[in-house]
Formats: sequence, structure tokens, C-alpha cells
Amino acid sequence: MAKANARHILVSSEEECNNLKQQIIDGADFAEIAAANSQCPSGKQGGDLGSFSPGQMVPEFDTVVFNETVGDVHGPVKTQFGYHLIEITSRDS
Repeated sequence: MAKANARHILVSSEEECNNLKQQIIDGADFAEIAAANSQCPSGKQGGDLGSFSPGQMVPEFDTVVFNETVGDVHGPVKTQFGYHLIEITSRDS
């Protein structure tokens, strides 16, 4: 079964999500941005969600993690929790 490792940043608005994404594109450290801004408890670990399989996250999250490019920052991704930036750190098929 496929497994992936990812980290994310969760915020309440698409605008804030886009602003944080631009900071990361401009060279800011993903983990530092997550620690300072993420509304998810994982922010304390730099947004790290560890290893998970399809179906363990909400569908919108899974779609990105199991289909998009590893190593890139994806988002904003809207879920019932808010807006996410997602970085897929590794994926096994």
C-alpha cells in the first residue's frame, strides 16, 4: 500500500495561505513558518504529519499528497479545517 510523509501549514484564510506560500518561495523555512503560523498542533513539529496511507487524511489532502510532485509546496488546499500548504517530503507506491 502507498505511504507518504508530508508536512503542512493550516490557516483560516486563502489570502494568508498565499502570503505564507510566497514567503516560502522567497526562501523562508517551511518548518519555521509552520511553527509561527499553523493552527494545527503539528505546527510545533514544523508541520510534520509523519507517515500515512491513503484514506487517513481528508480526501482533498489525500488527492494532493498521493498525486502531486514530491518536494514542492502545494496549495492553498481548502478542506473542512481551513486552508493548507502541503509539502510532500516522500512517497512510496
